Amino acid sequence: MFPLFNLSILDRVIESIKKSATEGLEMDELSGCFLLDVTVKGDKVEVYADADEGIKFSQCQKLSRHIEAYLDESLLIGEKYALVVSSPGAEKPLILFRQYPRNVGRTMEFKMKDETVITGKMLSVENQDINIEIQGKKKKEVELKVIPFEEIAEAKVIITFSKK
Repeated sequence: MFPLFNLSILDRVIESIKKSATEGLEMDELSGCFLLDVTVKGDKVEVYADADEGIKFSQCQKLSRHIEAYLDESLLIGEKYALVVSSPGAEKPLILFRQYPRNVGRTMEFKMKDETVITGKMLSVENQDINIEIQGKKKKEVELKVIPFEEIAEAKVIITFSKK
């Protein structure tokens, strides 16, 4: 990580909020939770956190109060701001490897670092590999594919609504 003096003002603000959020996640009530991302757009601060079993609303509230106390005391972004602390939601890309196991069984879209796109059902996560099932060339044909995590540029869950 770069020292703060090498960063732009916005980067310093984001790093400071990340530090506060990380400290907040050390509270007992938030054990098992982890920070995903912090964005600042004008006076709006968005903090995304998750947990291996899914983050609870009460945990987001607790983290929000911790970050709010820090922002109010430091006046880092002024007195008026909007703070949103949330789980990333299904529309956000997966960021950390530890998010993948919870999505086993779901259809995923993987944008690879070589710019190819692979869509398939995630079957399992082993070591640093993602095992997926993709549609073959024929209608009932499927292929199994192993994707090394380090080759993934972005992965998103494909939301599907099936008739039962």
